[in-house]
Amino acid sequence: MYSIGKIYKNEIVIQKSRFICLLIPINNPDIKDMLLEMKKQYKDATHYCYAFITKGKEKYSDDGEPSGTAGNPILNVLKKRQLEDVLAVVIRYFGGIKLGAGGLIRAYTKAVTDCLSISNLIIKEEMINLEIICSYDKVNLLFKVIDDIYIKSKQFRDHIELTVCMPFSQYTLIKKQLKDICLSVTEKRII
Repeated sequence: MYSIGKIYKNEIVIQKSRFICLLIPINNPDIKDMLLEMKKQYKDATHYCYAFITKGKEKYSDDGEPSGTAGNPILNVLKKRQLEDVLAVVIRYFGGIKLGAGGLIRAYTKAVTDCLSISNLIIKEEMINLEIICSYDKVNLLFKVIDDIYIKSKQFRDHIELTVCMPFSQYTLIKKQLKDICLSVTEKRII
């Protein structure tokens, strides 16, 4: 999966219509305030079509364009590029020439694709939280296996309790070692 770390903007003109695409990183499916802000910023626009994918949810809107000609093509680009936690909004200023259903699909697809071409995509790696309990006599072995940057908290009791967050790919490399060293390792995947 991929995402973006900042807002990207690109504009194209097709048959006198302006299509302004904004790619916005999000982490919440409640995007009403963002859309209201765009409607204020681009108040004379004809359409504010969008799609987003975040936290396993996806949604799109044609905002008055013929059904299936704007929001769904935008969403399809996000899916094809394996994007997550991204809102894509394409703002259209109608130029007086009707594009037809096929033309609209191509225009909205091109608007998002062109904006993505100037964007820096970030690889979103699946993460895992670990609750680790280790005896004091094996703590040196444990710290040789776990990089200190992954440790989120330490508690010293009858044994050492660690909360660790690391990329899942890293965990798969050290999983057996941890199980051999520690009293217990509890896994919880996150993204």
